[in-house]
Amino acid sequence: MATTTVPPPIHDLLARITGDEKHDPSAHSTLDVVWVLYDQVLDIAPDRLDDPTRDRFLLSKGHGPASTYAVLAAKGFIPVSWLDDVASWESRLGHHPDRTLVPGVEIGSGSLGHGLPLAVGLALGLRAQRNPARVVALVGDGELDEGSNAEAIAVAGRLRLGGLTCVVLDNHSDKFGWPGGIAARFALEEWETADVDGRDHAALRTALRHIDPGRPTAIVARTTDEFLAPGRSENQQGMDTRTKDSAA
Repeated sequence: MATTTVPPPIHDLLARITGDEKHDPSAHSTLDVVWVLYDQVLDIAPDRLDDPTRDRFLLSKGHGPASTYAVLAAKGFIPVSWLDDVASWESRLGHHPDRTLVPGVEIGSGSLGHGLPLAVGLALGLRAQRNPARVVALVGDGELDEGSNAEAIAVAGRLRLGGLTCVVLDNHSDKFGWPGGIAARFALEEWETADVDGRDHAALRTALRHIDPGRPTAIVARTTDEFLAPGRSENQQGMDTRTKDSAA
């Protein structure tokens, strides 16, 4: 049955991950999107990790992988016990995910701005092979300040990569914004776009399941960081330097 909120057991798994509290807001803000992807959208399973037709999920926000680790554990990709010693000397789970150590992780990430360019190359390769698998990249709005993403957005639009979806988690942390909002930036390059509440599972599911075979899709998931202090704005928290007029 489709969920409307992240189930409590997933929050319990997430609570077992400690040691990188400064990145907890970044990690926790991805939880709803990652859960909906793995629970209701992506065609992937622990016993199909090497299946060439599997869907690919690329976590570009790799500096906050805790939610992804929790979901991977819940879905059987990794043992739950791994969550108890993240980043210890013997642990496979680092503060940045490593594709060579963590089953279900497609790229090593954490340096912002790399995930979407890699996703474009992967989608292009799959299309050349006539492989119908989808590629979904999750990026933060702050990453869009990186020039590599500007190039990736333009190239994907020009090449009309219909198997590619970019989910932008918009928590107002980018420095420059975009006239008309984030979705307008993608639409300018002829991407299909959607703007949804990043906590609304029904809206996320509908947007993530939609595929335009003739062009890539960008989904702007509006959210806030999980640990925003009561009574404080994101700007006060140091997370937002945009003006309201430039926010998506």
